[in-house]
Amino acid sequence: MRLRSDDDHPPAVLPDATVDLDRWSPLDDSIPDHWRTPIVSISDIHGYLHEARSALTAVGESDRFDPVVTQEEDGTLHWADNDYVLVFNGDMVDRGDHNEETLELVLRLLDEAPRGRVRFHLGNHEMAVMLPAVLYWPSTYSGRLTDGSRERFLDWVETGLVGAAFEGHEYTYSHAGSRDSVDARAANREVQNAARDLREAIDAGEYIEVQEEIPERYPTVFGLEGSMGRGPDAGLLWMDFAHMPVDSSKQVVGHSKHSTPTRNGNAVCENVIRQNRKKGGGEGVLVETPDALFSVTRRRDGGVSVSRP
Repeated sequence: MRLRSDDDHPPAVLPDATVDLDRWSPLDDSIPDHWRTPIVSISDIHGYLHEARSALTAVGESDRFDPVVTQEEDGTLHWADNDYVLVFNGDMVDRGDHNEETLELVLRLLDEAPRGRVRFHLGNHEMAVMLPAVLYWPSTYSGRLTDGSRERFLDWVETGLVGAAFEGHEYTYSHAGSRDSVDARAANREVQNAARDLREAIDAGEYIEVQEEIPERYPTVFGLEGSMGRGPDAGLLWMDFAHMPVDSSKQVVGHSKHSTPTRNGNAVCENVIRQNRKKGGGEGVLVETPDALFSVTRRRDGGVSVSRP
């Protein structure tokens, strides 16, 4: 099964965190109708742990919202035991220096929060963990993962710990979005079925061949289009926000870089961490209440701003 033998890029592993997989099968694909719970969403952390901590703690430093996390003196974040759903909306790894620690953060909050309160979505860089024969970036964390770590990640996906979409109060959350309405339940079943196919392929010695078939078997999530994969008919992990029509369904997505949360009609792109790195502020999250969508952003002076994207 091994795909790499590059001594210049030593192997990487998934964090050795304990996750009770029995808690995650199956997860709800939408927020229950009777919940008035705010939804906090952050995407494209890419291993930039400091910026992620700053964005998540900004929620509780605002004058509008309670904390979604608490922070220890060493920076470690914990679930704040307040009434929230927290969505990690894809691309947790691959560009920064703290990829394993970022995944430890996600897994810790998944473990500490009540079931269903923390969502972990695939992005195209988690797709690279699943399909290294299709998306192989050897200098990145996803490209250097050991075979055992890839199999472990497939277990997380097949069990339901990692999904692709979530229907909030008014907005649907996925990494890159879709020009059509997003069926979260169908998308999440595609993800689980793809992981199941890949696990069976490993057992049959056909892992590489089946990887190459996954984008066509499950195009709603994994579909690629064009030379960079980001065409208008690409799947929920790849479509560029430039292709999002103004009359799309209400969506919160990441994937395409922006300096501030950017609206195009009914859809809002929240990928701001990478574009604002080293500028002393600009990182933030989106918060959806039953009545409105807000942007919570760290200012350059260290304060926090709340606005409507």
